[in-house]
Amino acid sequence: MEDGLRVTVWNEGVHEKKDARVQELYPNGIGGQIAQYLRKQPGIASVREVTMDSPEQGLSDEVLETTDVMTWWGHKAHHEVTDERAAKVQAAVVERGMGLLPLHSAHFSKPFILLMGTSCSLKWREYKGIGEKERLWVVNPGHPIVDGVPECIELELAEMYGEHFDIPQPDQLVFISWFRGGEVFRSGCCWHRGLGKVFYFRPGHETLPIYYNDHILRVIYNGVRWAAPVRVAGGITRRKFAPLEPEW
Repeated sequence: MEDGLRVTVWNEGVHEKKDARVQELYPNGIGGQIAQYLRKQPGIASVREVTMDSPEQGLSDEVLETTDVMTWWGHKAHHEVTDERAAKVQAAVVERGMGLLPLHSAHFSKPFILLMGTSCSLKWREYKGIGEKERLWVVNPGHPIVDGVPECIELELAEMYGEHFDIPQPDQLVFISWFRGGEVFRSGCCWHRGLGKVFYFRPGHETLPIYYNDHILRVIYNGVRWAAPVRVAGGITRRKFAPLEPEW
């Protein structure tokens, strides 16, 4: 978009209030860590940070109407997001073309489940409370989301997510993860929904410094750019429609 993207970083904001480890690791919040990176990137006009404590859970009509792409991090309080607000996020994607990037445990967020139409359940494990090695392999090297990213991103400690991941077949699969315990996982998945796009990206955990990894942050930025709205000149017509050809 000519004037740059308007990004909203939605962060549940619960762990930061209750867990000293998270407060120490992410003193500006998980959303704050993502937001400060995005603010420095070209093509980003503005980055707004909101949490569930923000007015209307950070998902007011005004916020959604002025957001081109929204990143979403949630974990402990998916159920506290109201059905009304989740439906508005879904509509913003499908009807207005807002991009959505659910991160890590946002696979269980209400908007993502609405957009997928499946349970979005999976295997998981936090090995010995500290995690295990993960390798994210690029499986779609021509995709814009992997621009400037190595073919394998290695994380020394990560929470394991394993197949089967109950999602619709992705329109495009970008990353597959391997974990030290032997599991694999579709970690970077793209879908088109109505006028909008969704990119689910798995890495991230509240007690691990994953959002300090330059490669992970680069993927999030690339995902924001990929999910940007595409505008059809004159808009899309959905109503009773007269024939374009002369009467036959």
